[in-house]
Amino acid sequence: MMIFNPVILSVTTMILLSLLKLNVILAILVAALVAGVSSGIGINETMKTLIGGMGGNSETALSYILLGTLAVAINSTGVAALLSKKISKIVSGKKWILALIVAVIASFSQNLIPVHIAFIPILIPPLLKLMDELKMDRRAMACSLTFGLKMPYIVLPVGFGLIFHGIIRDQIVSNGLNVELSQVWQSTWILGIAMFIGLLIAVFFTYNKPREYKNLTVGGMVEDIPEKMELKHWYTLVSAIIAFGIQLYTGSLPLGAIVAIAFMVATKVIKWNDIDGLVSGGIGIMGLIAFIMLVAAGYGSVIRQTGAIAPLVQGVVGVVGGSKLLGSFMMLLVGLFVTMGIGTSFGTVPILAAIYVPLCIELGISPLGTIALIACAGALGDAGSPASDSTLGPTAGLNADGQHDHIRDTCIPTFIHYNIPLIIAGVIGGVLF
Repeated sequence: MMIFNPVILSVTTMILLSLLKLNVILAILVAALVAGVSSGIGINETMKTLIGGMGGNSETALSYILLGTLAVAINSTGVAALLSKKISKIVSGKKWILALIVAVIASFSQNLIPVHIAFIPILIPPLLKLMDELKMDRRAMACSLTFGLKMPYIVLPVGFGLIFHGIIRDQIVSNGLNVELSQVWQSTWILGIAMFIGLLIAVFFTYNKPREYKNLTVGGMVEDIPEKMELKHWYTLVSAIIAFGIQLYTGSLPLGAIVAIAFMVATKVIKWNDIDGLVSGGIGIMGLIAFIMLVAAGYGSVIRQTGAIAPLVQGVVGVVGGSKLLGSFMMLLVGLFVTMGIGTSFGTVPILAAIYVPLCIELGISPLGTIALIACAGALGDAGSPASDSTLGPTAGLNADGQHDHIRDTCIPTFIHYNIPLIIAGVIGGVLF
């Protein structure tokens, strides 16, 4: 039975433990042990695989620590508070305007200026005071951020989206079905519409009611906001541009952050003696997330080592018969579990495509329908997973004052508002395209 598949057992364990408010790191570790033991690997080998696999996210973890440090340094100058002040004038007391502005900014982080979650610890903490004044439910903002981090790479063939679309095209072609890169966005647009509907429901209905938060000080924030830009603020903006520019040129986030911090020290925007405090502040903001990403990489290694993914996907064949509708739904359900286990949409596609493409051909699903199913199956679970940067990033910014729970305020809201619409849209695409 598929219910006893190690991947199903493991991911279900992780979800249940997280809902019971066990620390996310411990939940992932226990889930990894469940996967290893239930697949016959054994506890010792499971731990070796987990620890060995942690290096897979080492650069990402280092990036988060350094970006957290850079964020604290930038926030300490007051330039982020100035930006917050400008945004508050645009918002004019309307929560939904703020939510949509942040969703647009987050979307740009995937293509126009592809920095992924690097902007969150810089932009979001200064906006918390404005959110509190508006009595805005931060769960709505979590949905806005996750929408911007996820929708563009699914739909738009630019920035990270071009990479994702390229992986989908290459994997489908390598498994015996000829498709063009341009056909990917022609299939995935329906997934983008589904996510946009989920965003609107979250902002205007589910989390539209006022929610009170305590007026707490965010570490590293300035209290006195200057009326106009000073020289240090211009230097700070230059440092941010340097960080992003070096990342785009070299592909290295850590290098960009280091050079930007060095520039701020050289221009005396931050003092040499304050560096220790800035690093401590950066670890405070992003340290937990960095370590979760390390453990999540190890967990993904364990999931792959079990060898249980292929039997799980193959088990779909015996269940669906010749039904396109049932086949599409089952493929997406399996994709949801696999992505939540591995923690990356980009890494899930090659695993799923090897068996999904022959299955789609057998069921008579068109090339466009096949693309929609594989893209959707790969993306499902990225929103809602405790170990995904699409949820960890928003929590890092929204929990800067300790009033935003990762599981209940980010993972559950984003899971409900995005994975459910995506499954519906994916099934429609698989059957009708």
